[in-house]
Amino acid sequence: MAKSSPTVVLVHGAFADASSFAQVIPELLSEGLSVVAPAVPNRTLSGDAAYVASVIRQIDGPVVLVGHSYGGAVITVAGVEGNVKALVYLSAYALEENESLGQLQGKFPDSPLAAALVYTPFPIEGSAENGTDVSVDVEKFPYIFAGDVDPDLAKVLAVSQRPLAAAAFTEGASVAAWKTKPSWGSVSINDRTINPDVERFGYSRAGMTTIEVESSHLVMLSHPKEVTDLIREAIAAVQP
Repeated sequence: MAKSSPTVVLVHGAFADASSFAQVIPELLSEGLSVVAPAVPNRTLSGDAAYVASVIRQIDGPVVLVGHSYGGAVITVAGVEGNVKALVYLSAYALEENESLGQLQGKFPDSPLAAALVYTPFPIEGSAENGTDVSVDVEKFPYIFAGDVDPDLAKVLAVSQRPLAAAAFTEGASVAAWKTKPSWGSVSINDRTINPDVERFGYSRAGMTTIEVESSHLVMLSHPKEVTDLIREAIAAVQP
């Protein structure tokens, strides 16, 4: 018999990993919730969404799916899984069907991130051509990505960031789960990674319940209470 209490699945974005939810996970666990925070490959939107969807399908019972940054694009596609009951977007891209990250970003002025990106080739198995990894300049990372995070932690995050393959920027979303699933969104007002207006536009278009937080891009680390409260709100709304 499937359990009725939801499992919270936390999907990290580009230039980060699942440890970016380190301040939120203990709060959720302390309330007796099940939590899964998978390592997203950050290779292609379709491939990353398929991987997250495979994780979701193995969960017994309902899921509240949370995506940060690029993770928002991933949950937009993976969120159509049948046991996903709610979506929560954190400083995130909420794509329309067939829309890419680049197309959504292109509707608005660039954030400071655009001038801080570093491009590095990586081998693709079975291909004669290399792929391109995109990361943030290590020296600029704290300012761009983690402006209100402890400076010592920001330095660690800078050198341990998980790149995103350039191919992910141009691939359109095959579906938009927010059209059929109730959704919540958090705008990071002081975001230097994604223009906050990109977040606002996507959330508004999706008809989400939205909050705004005086935060850097890494809202989960700098404002975990606001993030946890938003996840709780989504859980309460879909709890049987």
